[in-house]
Amino acid sequence: MAGYQRGLPALPDGDPVQPFFVNFPVTVKKAKILIVDDEQVHRFMLSSLLTNWGWECDEADDGTTAVARVEEGPYDAILMDVRMTTMDGMEALKRIHAVNPAIPVVIMTAYSSVDSAVEAIKKGAHDYLTKPLDFDRLRHTLEVAMGHRRQEEDQALAGQPFGDDNRIIGTSAPMRELWDMIVHVAPTEATVLITGESGTGKELVASALHHQSRRADGPLVKVNCAALAENLLESELFGHEKGAFTGADRRREGRFVQAQGGTLFLDEIGETSPAMQAKLLRVLQEHELQRVGGQETIHVDVRIVAATNRNLEEEVAAGRFREDLYYRLNVVVLEVPPLRERQGDIPLLAEYFFRSFARRNNRQVAGITPECMDILNRYPWPGNVRELENSIERGVILMRGEYLDVGGLPLAIQRWAGRNAPEPVEEPATLKEAERALILKTLRETDGNRSEAARRLQITRKTLLNKLKSYEIS
Repeated sequence: MAGYQRGLPALPDGDPVQPFFVNFPVTVKKAKILIVDDEQVHRFMLSSLLTNWGWECDEADDGTTAVARVEEGPYDAILMDVRMTTMDGMEALKRIHAVNPAIPVVIMTAYSSVDSAVEAIKKGAHDYLTKPLDFDRLRHTLEVAMGHRRQEEDQALAGQPFGDDNRIIGTSAPMRELWDMIVHVAPTEATVLITGESGTGKELVASALHHQSRRADGPLVKVNCAALAENLLESELFGHEKGAFTGADRRREGRFVQAQGGTLFLDEIGETSPAMQAKLLRVLQEHELQRVGGQETIHVDVRIVAATNRNLEEEVAAGRFREDLYYRLNVVVLEVPPLRERQGDIPLLAEYFFRSFARRNNRQVAGITPECMDILNRYPWPGNVRELENSIERGVILMRGEYLDVGGLPLAIQRWAGRNAPEPVEEPATLKEAERALILKTLRETDGNRSEAARRLQITRKTLLNKLKSYEIS
């Protein structure tokens, strides 16, 4: 994709923002197009034509190879035939968009298959061309496709929205399985333990459980157990009487009472002390508590949902977590998968965050470049969904054009992408070099059988022999 000059945004008072560094470089990079066709001669013709127009080209002889190429790296556009033997263009289109929806796909079809091309448009193709190709229209279509990338905003959600900024997003198998468990468990009164790494979205799962339950009309009260010292956490959960400690100038109801008839979410419960664990166990067993400094016994009707990023079985074995409390919490366990195990959801999440932050910051945007989306897909995301969200927010705020490109990602991700970039492949510079390379490739595939090579190249054996002599191929 051609580079663009980055401008400086203006502050509300009209003064320009001072740049972090001066002399933004303007880089011009050739657009890279993947040609997918099971007819070798047609691929070769298109590759030569597009290369002559100043673009880089890769080739794939069927849909399966095309999907694999997209998984390996980004393309600015894909030019793909509908009818292919191993995997047709319709199935390949579906799988390519699952990997990287930012890549525009132009479908090629015969006049007799126009209906299939129209169907492909409905399924997300950018445009279609009929064979034999009109070269002027071909060039114009590819230029439009790369200049105005189609963005699908109606992304599929594995779960249901339950708040403006609270959505469980994903269509991967792990997320569908998680959502099925939420729907099954939510209507019950069972205590639920949500496990998973930091940043995976455990709080969203707790919210989904509450809003899908029979307690949805009641309050959802959330407490981060790791954010408070033990004495403050006890007062926060159970409340306190006036004069119970210095600064307690009035009675205060705790979070258990505030959550009456609803759900209490205890986040990071693995960080609580053994003394606090004993008090929580009593409430879970007896459904009653006493305020700090009080004698009155208060009955509570609350459903408990807890979450932790620790392995509580290991914590129990190490003596840091009470075994009896663990079994009280471990009635139903929902494990939220890390982002690296649901990579198919990354494009959906990236698009959702991109559009959300653009609206929130009143930014006029067009989309995410294929190269940027490719890096988002391949990066391991140790910080999970939270890291992806923060990275997209940073990119939207700092982007200086309509597209979020690699330069808008955090420096750590850019460095990672630089270290893990595939080795560049030297492309033939001239038509003769391209033809020589094709002949050598075909001979290797046929183990030097010249008759078979000529058949595959759709030329006579005599013509092949003449070309071998001309190109000094022994």
